[in-house]
Amino acid sequence: MSMKFTTRLLVLFAVLSAGPFAAWAQETRDSLLGSWEGGLTLGRDEMSLAFTFTEQPEGYAAALISGGLGIYGMPADSVSLDGRRLTIRIARLDLEFTGTIRFDESGEKILRIDGDWFQYSEMVPVVLLPVDSPSF
Repeated sequence: MSMKFTTRLLVLFAVLSAGPFAAWAQETRDSLLGSWEGGLTLGRDEMSLAFTFTEQPEGYAAALISGGLGIYGMPADSVSLDGRRLTIRIARLDLEFTGTIRFDESGEKILRIDGDWFQYSEMVPVVLLPVDSPSF
């Protein structure tokens, strides 16, 4: 096999392999956008929280809403998505939310995000579900 043929074969393989991944990545992106709401229990206080995701040129952006915490649209400092792993950081709250995206059986639609709210050395499990808009 010549080097030229091998290089062309590798490029063709890379292009064909990227197609399904690119489609999956776009589907994940589309289904993550919008609002996701869940319950949060801190000590004895139970409250609702929501993250609203938008897409920016540099990646995702998120804003936190929680009436119980008195927060209405606080922007996240960083939002990262690595495969199915989502991480949101808000430094002024000493907050990190890490979650795992759960898909339906077809693998196309996000059903929920199972995560952990980590703040001030306390970790609390949180399940976020998609909503048209936060209910509080």
